[in-house]
Amino acid sequence: MVSEKEIIVAAAVFVVALISQGEGIMGGREAAPHSRPYMASIQVPEGEHMKHVCGGFVVADQWVMTAAHCQPNGQDGRKVVLGVHSLSEPEETKQTFEILEFHTHPNFDLSNYDNDIALIKLDRPFVASEAVKAVGFLRAGGTNPTTDEEVETAGWGALDNLGRRPDKLRELFVDVFSPDECGDSDHFGSKFTSNMMCAHRVCPKPCTKPFRKEDTCDGDSGGPLLYNSTVVGITSNGGKKCGQLRKPGIYTIVSHYTEWIDNTMTPQPAAEESS
Repeated sequence: MVSEKEIIVAAAVFVVALISQGEGIMGGREAAPHSRPYMASIQVPEGEHMKHVCGGFVVADQWVMTAAHCQPNGQDGRKVVLGVHSLSEPEETKQTFEILEFHTHPNFDLSNYDNDIALIKLDRPFVASEAVKAVGFLRAGGTNPTTDEEVETAGWGALDNLGRRPDKLRELFVDVFSPDECGDSDHFGSKFTSNMMCAHRVCPKPCTKPFRKEDTCDGDSGGPLLYNSTVVGITSNGGKKCGQLRKPGIYTIVSHYTEWIDNTMTPQPAAEESS
């Protein structure tokens, strides 16, 4: 005879399995190895190993763009790894860097994640290869995607709200969500600003039921949102739980920061000494 305890345990296992199956980067698929050579993994020490905490993407030979909230308490031994597909397996393509400089946008607001953009200067230029390349980003005056247009992102973020993490890079195709709806009281309200765009996928095209919502999740922060192979957004924030219907992923609109990006990445001339 099956005991009451065994029934409870079996039911709990079933619920966990049910949650885990449909909520992955949430949804998405494993990317082809090194098919996104601009991807960066920002990692922190954990015992004798390094742990992935945020994503980023290469924009110049010594620069990686990410989210400002990925660096809340200083560098803390953080490193940046490029040319990576598997976080655990040895790969000859991997290049690991110290962080020489971390530039957070001066108007970053932790209360609502407005201006959630940062630039990392690596301790040396990367060695270009098929596995490590810079990606272009949309500049001021460029055309951002509009409501219902398809965009794409990638990362090593959580697969579900249980905190399961993938070892290999995953990619996701989502749809831009109406900014008017994203900013209404049923969604993000006043937290949502003109520097942000929302995106998720409630049902793929063509839509076949049943379907669980697809979205970015914890650990995907700092990764790129691309439209026509150009970065238009940075994975920023969403709800307290991933995959909530009324809490699409929020992305920082990169084209709003062209002047700040250029000024940060361009060496400033040394001041002339007065005679």
